[in-house]
Amino acid sequence: MRLPSLASIFRLGLKELKSLWADKTLLLLICWAFSGAIYEAATGVSQELNNAPVAIVDEDRSPLSQRIADAFYPPYFRQPAMIRLAEVDAGMDSGRYNFVLVIPANFQRDVLAGKSPDLQLNIDATIMSQAFIGANYIRSIALGEIAEYLTGTRAAAAAPVRLSSRVLFNPNLKGFWFGGVMEAINNVTMLTIILVGAAFIREREHGTVEHLLVMPLTPFEIMLAKIWANGLAVLIGVSFALAVMVERVLAVPIAGSLPLFLGAAACYLFAAASIGIFLGTLARSMPQFGLLVILCIIPLMLLSGGVSPRESMPQFIQDLMLAAPTTYFVRLAQAILYRGAGLDVVWPDLAAMSAVGAVFFVIALLRFRKAVTQTQV
Repeated sequence: MRLPSLASIFRLGLKELKSLWADKTLLLLICWAFSGAIYEAATGVSQELNNAPVAIVDEDRSPLSQRIADAFYPPYFRQPAMIRLAEVDAGMDSGRYNFVLVIPANFQRDVLAGKSPDLQLNIDATIMSQAFIGANYIRSIALGEIAEYLTGTRAAAAAPVRLSSRVLFNPNLKGFWFGGVMEAINNVTMLTIILVGAAFIREREHGTVEHLLVMPLTPFEIMLAKIWANGLAVLIGVSFALAVMVERVLAVPIAGSLPLFLGAAACYLFAAASIGIFLGTLARSMPQFGLLVILCIIPLMLLSGGVSPRESMPQFIQDLMLAAPTTYFVRLAQAILYRGAGLDVVWPDLAAMSAVGAVFFVIALLRFRKAVTQTQV
């Protein structure tokens, strides 16, 4: 058994890069994934309240009720629509209003008399996270205006304790800071699996597998060549995404070391590429490979902690996903890019990811050798 030839791996990798350059569809996918998709993911889905349509039913028509109505203004809310009580259900059913505040008759009189009158807030909960945020905003606005009307100040009554909040890593609580960076992290997984698996399918469809088999190449060398060539394209793409799209275009600061993240991503590429090669050996055509990729990538993205915290998932899912290298990669990537963690912090995840990735690499190599043997037969 001869040792792997670095020269053969390098030359075969160059052939992979030339094949990738000739495949304009995959090139377009790479360009979009690390440019337009980053911007779209960051700005297309807003986690903050923005221009929410609100209506007010003012049955009191007093200076206090007018004061509350005037307190709603952009960018959080649109100019409130003043409607009648009979229009509430129709407005909510049609989606014209996300929030409807009902101020009852004699509201100002009851407030001045020391009573505790109720304000009714109708909320369209189909807007999910914004429903909760908007309800808190409206509550703060109403209570603040009432307090200022009665006492001349918006300060609340003294509490027995004082809670001082200190917001770290995202002081303005901007949701798009999370979306753009996570899209770049997730696209490393997606494109690595797609590019490496598609490279194997392309060899089979073009009939060049037989050419490789008659050359003095081992399956190990073929796999390494595909991994380094396609991995290089992914690393260049994610470097552009973070340095240009995230830091320049979106103006999102990267807290940690970009070289450290790229080094960790290079280690992760072996695991993700091994998954792509394994799927490529199972599929017989590009459409089959596409279906397998969907079944594989979606669980990896949804359950690895990139979309929602792993702690909120069932314990069985948390334990199961420890066998996936994506779990460790997402966790260390977030630590580096969001919180500025160094190697002394992320090395346990890096070691675990490398170990799990080595297992995936061995499994893919065994499957690849079997596929090559079947082709020779």
